[in-house]
Amino acid sequence: MTANGLSEKKNSILEINDLCFAYPEEKKRALNHVSLQVEDGEFLVLCGKSGCGKSTLLTHLKTPLTPHGKRKGEILFQGVSIGEMSNREQSQRIGYVLQNPDNQIIGTVVEEDVGFGPENLGVPTDEIWQRVEESLKAVGMIEYRHHSPNKLSGGQKQRVAIAGVVAMEPKCIVMDEPTAMLDPVGRKEVLKTVHKLRKQKNVTVILITHYMEEVVDAD
Repeated sequence: MTANGLSEKKNSILEINDLCFAYPEEKKRALNHVSLQVEDGEFLVLCGKSGCGKSTLLTHLKTPLTPHGKRKGEILFQGVSIGEMSNREQSQRIGYVLQNPDNQIIGTVVEEDVGFGPENLGVPTDEIWQRVEESLKAVGMIEYRHHSPNKLSGGQKQRVAIAGVVAMEPKCIVMDEPTAMLDPVGRKEVLKTVHKLRKQKNVTVILITHYMEEVVDAD
């Protein structure tokens, strides 16, 4: 990450330039002249107290998640302005894992849920099932492919949610406190999965967390 343009520019996948944002009827800006650069393949962690703007910042990477308010500045992903991308293009390039997997899992069977995203992107059926199998194997959940998500633990649900994002083959995965609702064992499972995926898929990961043990392995 390059903050405030102080470091030499490298092979970046994401650039945020002088981003300002204020929620409606709020005098104080939630984001005030934020600039950063994320390199391709980097594992970036954002930390800070609640309400400091971490989630607000990263919701600007996905138009359907962007809050209402006054915004100025520039966001480029792979050299293209986020505002010029369709929602479909954003989904193909940027995956988003929410804090609560129950807000992200919509299928009644694990494999169907993981295949939902690729299906919406128009991926051929044979390729969808190939992606589902590869993604579930990557997160260690292949043996649960025919299970109901409702029968899974919190950590298992979050791994299924991650598999659903991975199946869309994004270049970058944004994770907004994905372990906040999990116990220590669940947190370890999810973080182990994330590091494994980085090596296997060579994806860029941006993680928001409050847990200092999750910061240790960040770039």
